[in-house]
Amino acid sequence: MLRDIRRIISLAWPVLIGQLAVVAFGVIDTAMVARYTATDLAALALGGSIYITVYVGMMGVLVALSPIAAQLYGAHRHAEIGEEVRQALWLAAGLSVPGMALLLHPHILLHIADAKPMLEGRTVAYLQILALGLPAALAFRIYSSLSNAIARPRIVMMIQLIGLALKIPLNFIFIYGSGRLGISLVPELGSAGCALATTLINWVSCLLGLFLMQRHSLLRQFGIYRKFSWPQWPRIRALLKLGIPMGLGYLIEVTAFTFMAIFIARFGATVLAGHQIAANLGTVLYMLPMSLGIATATLVAQALGARDFAAARRLGRRGISFAVALAMCISLLVWTSRTSLIAAYTPNPLIARAAAPLFVFLTFYHVFDAMQVSTIFVLRAYKVAVVPTVIYAVALWGVGLGGGYALGFDTFGITPRYLLGASGFWFANSLSLGLAAAGLMLYLRWISACSADPVPRTQAK
Repeated sequence: MLRDIRRIISLAWPVLIGQLAVVAFGVIDTAMVARYTATDLAALALGGSIYITVYVGMMGVLVALSPIAAQLYGAHRHAEIGEEVRQALWLAAGLSVPGMALLLHPHILLHIADAKPMLEGRTVAYLQILALGLPAALAFRIYSSLSNAIARPRIVMMIQLIGLALKIPLNFIFIYGSGRLGISLVPELGSAGCALATTLINWVSCLLGLFLMQRHSLLRQFGIYRKFSWPQWPRIRALLKLGIPMGLGYLIEVTAFTFMAIFIARFGATVLAGHQIAANLGTVLYMLPMSLGIATATLVAQALGARDFAAARRLGRRGISFAVALAMCISLLVWTSRTSLIAAYTPNPLIARAAAPLFVFLTFYHVFDAMQVSTIFVLRAYKVAVVPTVIYAVALWGVGLGGGYALGFDTFGITPRYLLGASGFWFANSLSLGLAAAGLMLYLRWISACSADPVPRTQAK
């Protein structure tokens, strides 16, 4: 057992550091634009929510490469990996077209948001610059998925850390202009400067990834650039068959949390600020079980490719158990140090008072979150995505958002006082994650137990 846990940890820690580096991009943007103008900060928030929705949905489709390549790697079918990567690059190019079109012409979405002219103008500029980096971001996701599939995530981590190191100086130059450095070359761009910095970093990361797919000794054996391949519909269809429900799953997660914040905003700025503290901490905590889930899924998929189904079941079970046990320990630590954590976020006693009751739900929320995310990644290793996405939709949208709305706003007039407002949303969201985790674990048990040959069977699901 300890050997399996060590293998999972050795793959998970580079993924965790890389994901934290990506999360830090948003923190840096917010901190630096907040010192520019309030309008630019609002444009960053509005534009960022639109961009992340577009990017996450498309990124989720391309992540389907990871379980496919991992199973091929486990089966030692290396030449087929090269072809899958080439087809994934064609798919990324195809997805970039509607993605860029939406980001270059976001006026319909901004009209729904009823943005004022000045805010709309800066948000459009922000999104149009990010549109130029979308193809690079999607191409780098292919390199990242391939590296995870063959259990080599450390170079991805290094590229993400390089991007983080570039982010602060590029942000400074493009947000405030180069005039502050005594060189009048770059004008002040405000929030658009963040987008320009991110776009440049996306292209640097993309070019490094494409270069390493040719030069890295382990990746070179796949012959990705050995020949040119036109799009092959059967392979692209297989990617879409797995990737579309995976992308929808990512979107359900993102939108469930986004709309939760939108509804909580109706209770006032103080309540929303308290929610933001709990939500921000929950996002950071989420990175650990997600990283463990990615690592576990890699090992499970490789075992499936090698047709060692007993090892796949064992690794999946131990990876999920380890993620949940670790989440329980972290939740206990968060609960015992909640006063200090809230104080570190804000000195405002009103906001602290609004955040405090949410930490009760955050402790359960994190455990259920660890359980569901580690389980869904293992299911993806089996190339199963449709049923988990349905479970997500019913649990996170139906129970989480619907139940949260009913409790938070006391729709039926029976909500206890301690579940009114943001607490009702957090209670329902925690319950929804628990239900999702239970459904996913039962489905995983059925898939792993009754499928003697999971590769062909689950491809049809």
